[in-house]
Amino acid sequence: MLNYIWLGLILAAAIVGGLTGHLPEVTTGAFNTAKSAVMEIALPLAGIMAIWLGMMRLAEQSGFVQVLARVLKPLMCRLFPDVPADHPAMGSMVMNMAANMLGLGNAATPLGLRAMSDLEKLNPRPGVATNAMCTFLAINTSSIQLIPTTVIGILVVSGSTNPTAIVSTSFLATLCAATAAIIAVKFLEKLPAFRLDPVTAPIIEKAAVENELRPVLEVEKVSVGELSRVKKCFLFLYLALFAIIFGMLIAPDAANHLLSNAGNFAVAPLPPEMTGKGAIIRALSALSIVAVPLMLSFFPFYAALRGVKVYEQFVEGAKEAIPTVLRIIPFLVAMLVAMSMFRTSGCMDILAKLLSPALKFIHLPVDVLPIVLMRPLSGTATLGLFTDLVKRFGPDHFNSLLAATIFGSTETTFYVLTVYFGSVGVRKTRHAVLAGLVADAVGVIASIIICTLRFG
Repeated sequence: MLNYIWLGLILAAAIVGGLTGHLPEVTTGAFNTAKSAVMEIALPLAGIMAIWLGMMRLAEQSGFVQVLARVLKPLMCRLFPDVPADHPAMGSMVMNMAANMLGLGNAATPLGLRAMSDLEKLNPRPGVATNAMCTFLAINTSSIQLIPTTVIGILVVSGSTNPTAIVSTSFLATLCAATAAIIAVKFLEKLPAFRLDPVTAPIIEKAAVENELRPVLEVEKVSVGELSRVKKCFLFLYLALFAIIFGMLIAPDAANHLLSNAGNFAVAPLPPEMTGKGAIIRALSALSIVAVPLMLSFFPFYAALRGVKVYEQFVEGAKEAIPTVLRIIPFLVAMLVAMSMFRTSGCMDILAKLLSPALKFIHLPVDVLPIVLMRPLSGTATLGLFTDLVKRFGPDHFNSLLAATIFGSTETTFYVLTVYFGSVGVRKTRHAVLAGLVADAVGVIASIIICTLRFG
């Protein structure tokens, strides 16, 4: 399906661009986007990936990933029945999903690429997406969002009186989208058009050879020591310290309040940020702030307590970043150039006009449609459209709140599929694209209904 979508974007851009006189813009945009894909996306991604893949190596060598996978074994085994319960892919996927839920985009992508690499090692048909890969990608494109930090930041800067109002609407919309994605991907994988043929011996032998030649670093387990009572105390003190920091971020005045009202807790009212919805919002915001420093320091510390040579193992894990990025670049350039051509040719504007009659039926404002159409293609372009919308209508207008909810509850589906599948050389994506688009559609519809009920 991705082949037809890519070809359709290219042909539509060339034809419409020629008819509307936008061919110079199409050409300029294509070359600028190709340069940007390599210089501004792929190369910076290599550095970020080196950090997180190094951390993943420490998490694996210390046994933390295996512990995490065992805790979530019942859920993960139902979602990914083809993946062995003790396989490293389980832990990698869990950590990626957790990073996505917290809105940690800089951590989620490298962890997701590592998960795809682990899933590829189980793939008997190199170049063809497995059911587990499609399920993982569907969940990624519809990840439940606890707090959409990006759009909240824009609303705050724009002077919104209640910028966190979209937290609940985004959470409910992503919950609907994630449910739809899982149902869709499990249903589609059983259809004849997407069903995998039985694996024969020659295919298995060929896959073994190709996976052996694939430049992916295998994780060799090292012996780790058990946590003694003293080491457990150190670990407990470390986590307690971060818990204190977390509490200070939630309510910086809480300590003063408790000290000044010692022995009178039943009478003295709590500060507003410590009660009700405000406490939940502040807790989620604090969690997103603490999460990255906590992970970056916890994995080395835990691995050191288990006797792992942390520096050496971190470097070994970071070595995976460069080969992975090099494999991504061709796929990234191809898809981003096609999207740029489609946008600069005027196709997006024409599509918006054609869909205008249907918008009234689903109560989607015409001004929000460009964001809906652009979101699966480009996160940066969608962010620009959203910023412009907020400037025109104001941060507290229904259109702005609806657009913010849609932005927070949908994903750049084609970008995610391109990067993740490209990292392991998958060209036949099967039903992953369709499942991702179903999740986006449900996310948009759920956003409209929830925002209408919530904001009128």
